[in-house]
Amino acid sequence: MPDVSCDAAAFPLAAGILFGLGLGGFFDGIVLHQVLQWHHMVSSWEVPDTVEALRVNTLWDGLFHASTYLFVVAGLVLLWRATHRGHLRWSGRRMIGALLVGWGLFNLVEGVVDHEILGVHHVNERAPRDDWVYWDLGFLAWGAVMVLGGLWLLRRTRGGSPLPSGKGRVRGTRTG
Repeated sequence: MPDVSCDAAAFPLAAGILFGLGLGGFFDGIVLHQVLQWHHMVSSWEVPDTVEALRVNTLWDGLFHASTYLFVVAGLVLLWRATHRGHLRWSGRRMIGALLVGWGLFNLVEGVVDHEILGVHHVNERAPRDDWVYWDLGFLAWGAVMVLGGLWLLRRTRGGSPLPSGKGRVRGTRTG
């Protein structure tokens, strides 16, 4: 089997980051909005205490889910393109690092923009109002830890050969 290590491309970071953004959004929407029912997308602007207000919040939750779906689709497109350009070095460490960076970025951007700047909702609106800030800060801290952990994993993939023992790998095989 010929050595293909020169032709192999690294796992596409942009695809992993987009997957992470989408998964972060899905987790937020499914777990925090629907399962725990801590908040809805615009529940600070339109308190869901009537059927009509709940309909407004449900619509905005749906638009939010649609945007996170688009992140996942874009990540899939980038991954698909990368796999069809030639051999791809599959690295679990690189993929998980990129996912963590994307998910963490989701938390940081969503937390700063939606919770702090726009105030459309807060992480746990079922908690006493005075405690909302702590939930919001925890959400931001969780995002920062994910970004830092993801960057640490990505940095660990840069050292040494991405292929074990310098041997060639073909598409569909794993490294790292």
